[in-house]
Amino acid sequence: MLTRILLENILFLDIETVPEFKEFSTLTEEKQQLWEQKTAYQRKEEISADDFYKRAGIWAEFGKIVCISVGYFVFKGDIRNFRVTSFSGEEISLLKEFRNVLNQHFNQAKHLLCAHNGKEFDFPYIARRMLIHGVTLPYKLDLFGKKPWEVPHLDTMELWKFGDYKHYTSLKLMANVLGIPSPKEDMDGSMVRDVFYKENDLERIVTYCELDVVTTAQVFLRLRGDELLADNEIKKV
Repeated sequence: MLTRILLENILFLDIETVPEFKEFSTLTEEKQQLWEQKTAYQRKEEISADDFYKRAGIWAEFGKIVCISVGYFVFKGDIRNFRVTSFSGEEISLLKEFRNVLNQHFNQAKHLLCAHNGKEFDFPYIARRMLIHGVTLPYKLDLFGKKPWEVPHLDTMELWKFGDYKHYTSLKLMANVLGIPSPKEDMDGSMVRDVFYKENDLERIVTYCELDVVTTAQVFLRLRGDELLADNEIKKV
């Protein structure tokens, strides 16, 4: 049961990704061909590989992470706080900063990572980008040899599936049906690329990412039957 898990042992997280390069033409000829092959099954005949490149952030082989936001619970007696912080900017640096958090503060067997659709997207994406850059995987992301019950990952979307593996529910929809107040976001995931490359507004992306971390934590609380976080319990650090 979820209530057996201590909230302070969970690191909630979310990532924002964009195409690795601003323009498709920047890719090497070989990488362009690999992109065409990778996306051939998804592109309609009238959509060129160049036009489809705006979606490259979805794939770790062709995208990059521009922000990782994390949140964690801190309890002092009856006082509950949820602290949120972010790592953003140059990808290698933010990956190393995130790895250090896992190695230094969330490195025990009791510690778990939690994200919405994290098992399909966030966790493997981070691990792949670390390997691409030669960053040593932290134990919490190195799944080789681990049995399914030893994997230290929680996924709010998986918890909502109740075994129905064909069912996809967005974080926004899940929050809505669970009665969680919608954060005042001024963007959605489809806008991240343009906000990064055209508006050069990384802080706007960071704010959006942090709001998703808070929402993921709120969803987890509802799944446990706990009270939702009040605004004064959420602290940016």
